[in-house]
Amino acid sequence: MPFLIEYGKKGKPGRQVLQKFYKSSQWGTRENFDMEQAKWKWYIHPVLIFVFSLVAIAVSLFLYIFWYVEVSTGLKGVIQRANLDPGQILAPQTWVVILVLSILVAIILVGIFIIFVYNQKTLQLYRLQRNFINSFTHELKTPVTSLKLYLETFRKYKLSRDEQLKYIGYMIHDADRLLNTINRMLNLARIESKTIQQEFVNRDLVVVTNDFVSRNKHIFAGCDIRIHNPLARPFEYRVDLPLFEMLLMNLIINAIKYNDSPIPRVDITFFLKEHQLHICFEDNGIGLPHAERKKIFRKFYQTGSSENMTAKGSGLGLYLVDNIARIHKGKVTASNRQSGKGALFSLVFPFNPSASNI
Repeated sequence: MPFLIEYGKKGKPGRQVLQKFYKSSQWGTRENFDMEQAKWKWYIHPVLIFVFSLVAIAVSLFLYIFWYVEVSTGLKGVIQRANLDPGQILAPQTWVVILVLSILVAIILVGIFIIFVYNQKTLQLYRLQRNFINSFTHELKTPVTSLKLYLETFRKYKLSRDEQLKYIGYMIHDADRLLNTINRMLNLARIESKTIQQEFVNRDLVVVTNDFVSRNKHIFAGCDIRIHNPLARPFEYRVDLPLFEMLLMNLIINAIKYNDSPIPRVDITFFLKEHQLHICFEDNGIGLPHAERKKIFRKFYQTGSSENMTAKGSGLGLYLVDNIARIHKGKVTASNRQSGKGALFSLVFPFNPSASNI
């Protein structure tokens, strides 16, 4: 290490210094050094330690029983040669003691397993929270940086009225994005603490959805959103309008965000099936891996990685959708479209046209 410091003082680039150090060391190359590091990380992996602990306890139990049986056998031989009464020296509860010891060891193993599972859950939660912090920071920083850039442009340059309106439109879009991110956090806290005020009213969900899409055209610009009602009938349901619109916003934004098509398309279809109201959201996006169809509704869960910026969003949108659906006595499921690529999200609510639906 002094060699590195001294060598660095001469103005050599850090990469060249490290390369010479690796070549002159026992590792040989940086790749070998990384491989050795990966090996040592695997050696101290919790799973391996857990397995070694189980093996050690099992071997200890086996050796103890083996030793106990051997000692008992030898002791019986001594008793027989001395013509003593075995009942006075060897207790009849020998195997009962072994059974009790086995039960105690089993309890210890179960305790170790529970601690191991709890530790793994804690590590998983830590990783999810770390990814959430990275993504949420990105979600906040991006619109703020964009707004600052537009404001500096206004300050430095004299723009025409058309250019001003264009930049103002961009700024409104960034402000809406920032507001939506903040609202998701606030609403999540209110829903989980059950302090959010809920006011349920009877509304036709087809009309509510049409009005919502019309009012937010500027957010869904460049996206083809179509609403289908094959039965051409109203679907009245008791909903909390702010919460239901939050659900719609998250599902539509999610369909647009995970979409690589030139024109993102979302088809919203209303239909009845077995006394249930189904609202299906179909898109032409990238679809869902089968292994992640249930995980995506977990808090902070994101597809992709926040470290290489393949993860998008805050990991809260679909978690909020699932909670809002439950508040309305419904459920949400995710799958892929049967024809073509894209995802399919289905909202299912109990529906009885002749009664109040919540």
